[in-house]
Amino acid sequence: MVIVADEEIRDLNRDFLGRDRPTNVLSFPMREGEASGLHPELLGDVVISADTAARDAAEAGGEFEKELCFLLLHGILHLVGFNHEEVSEEEIRRMEAKEDEIFALIAAES
Repeated sequence: MVIVADEEIRDLNRDFLGRDRPTNVLSFPMREGEASGLHPELLGDVVISADTAARDAAEAGGEFEKELCFLLLHGILHLVGFNHEEVSEEEIRRMEAKEDEIFALIAAES
């Protein structure tokens, strides 16, 4: 996991996804593309914008640290194949349910 500022995540979002704006989290899977077999034990990279996470937490009345944990979880779920963009409502609900399930476990341990 890498934590960056909005400017850095905006550059990544633009360069890799063609979206010229900051976002809260990006995932870069290592199990796709030409070099996918080099390190099969690595899922990939998760990049989180601290600026966006702080704004999102403040808007929701939540804690910054919990927002970071949630975004890390969200990014990891993308790395293992969950998706919520350009998919069916069923797939969106499936990812949200998995997020809720795992985040509840994490919160219970805290």
